[in-house]
Amino acid sequence: MLVIGGSDAGISAALRACELDPETDVTVVLEDAYPNFSICGIPYYVSREVSDWRNLAHRSVAELEATGMQLRLDTVARRIDVDAHEVVVDGGEAIDYEKLVVGTGAVPIQPPIEGLDLDGVYLLHSMGDTFAIVRAIEERSPATALIVGAGYIGLEMAEALTTRGIAVTQMEQLPEVLPTVDPELGALVHAELAARGVEVLTGTAVDAIRPGLLVGERTFDLVLVVVGVRPNAELAADAGATLGVKGAIAVDRQMRTNLPDVFAAGDCVVTHHRLLGESYLPLGTTAHKQGRVAGENALGGSREFAGSLGTQVVKIFEQAAARTGLRDHEAVAAGFDPVTVESEADDHKAYYPGSHRIRMRYTGDRSTGRLLGVQLFGHRHAEIAKRIDIAAAAIFNGMTVDAISDLDLSYTPPLGSPWDAVQHGAQAWKRAVERERPAEAGRSG
Repeated sequence: MLVIGGSDAGISAALRACELDPETDVTVVLEDAYPNFSICGIPYYVSREVSDWRNLAHRSVAELEATGMQLRLDTVARRIDVDAHEVVVDGGEAIDYEKLVVGTGAVPIQPPIEGLDLDGVYLLHSMGDTFAIVRAIEERSPATALIVGAGYIGLEMAEALTTRGIAVTQMEQLPEVLPTVDPELGALVHAELAARGVEVLTGTAVDAIRPGLLVGERTFDLVLVVVGVRPNAELAADAGATLGVKGAIAVDRQMRTNLPDVFAAGDCVVTHHRLLGESYLPLGTTAHKQGRVAGENALGGSREFAGSLGTQVVKIFEQAAARTGLRDHEAVAAGFDPVTVESEADDHKAYYPGSHRIRMRYTGDRSTGRLLGVQLFGHRHAEIAKRIDIAAAAIFNGMTVDAISDLDLSYTPPLGSPWDAVQHGAQAWKRAVERERPAEAGRSG
């Protein structure tokens, strides 16, 4: 078995194959020297909360090789020869395979901004990018930084650079930051950024970066462009792989491509969404799951990727925002009749010191009551991540909003309430829908 790519999906596939059959010859080809590194942890190395970059590795090279896999570091795959069952790498060497797993991941989107190649302008996606940014901070001691983009990485980097004592300006061309949640919660994220000294400019597009890092009428010492990623699917496409949503490699639920004996997984492939069907959601959690499925099936298994809900959480200084499932407009596009209700509740009993309010937005189907999506915002110690996980598990299993109240959740005053915050949110949604019904009955009469 040959794997192209040494990040989440590729390593997960290789590990699963080694678990199932230690006698299988598993080789992983990757273009740098950093297999199994947590790209999601990069902002925390930049901020120095993670003191050593080596700690970002889920496993060391020695630990990976101890499982039985062979790593070909700093080796770029140039071409897949499907008929010959070979992958041609740098120097013209051909590595043969019986089964191939493509885990080439994603690459940063380069927006149409003039000056992206200027010294002092950085994209952020790899360990090489990380070292360049850290080197610039340490050698140049920048006083100001511009971040173009206010998605997850952009927000985390705003915190990281602020922590390093750099005055950060964040520009987002959409009306509000963190556009993966509703504007009502995005505004709360915006407020937290502003309270921590970040200058936030929404509805602002960057057309050009001039020499000297001049943007508009302002000059910055460092510019970071983080506006999302696109699937790195060219290698597979050149070999004849069918592409799907947003140019990602089309795969079935078993992570098979249309090419014989070729599987693909991770940020380079389409994502099966449990409510939407085929989509593109490049997430580390999804890549790990898809890679494990691909590795098992490459050895003759029949496991299926169960699907994603786009469950995400991000910390912004002392606050956290999270989402899972569908927002209102997404639910409408998917054919549901959604109702979205906002409410608040304490994270634990208010009489115990240190309680925090959690802002919640629940989306459910009006006619069936099915839970479709949940968004949360609250203090970083309010268990936002674990509460969104409760919602994700409920949506994953097709529960109604009302059924959330029946869940047997833990309670002690310092940590929760007899009705947990997620149950308060569900009950608020239920009351809102029940109030609608008499009015509808009156209109119909």
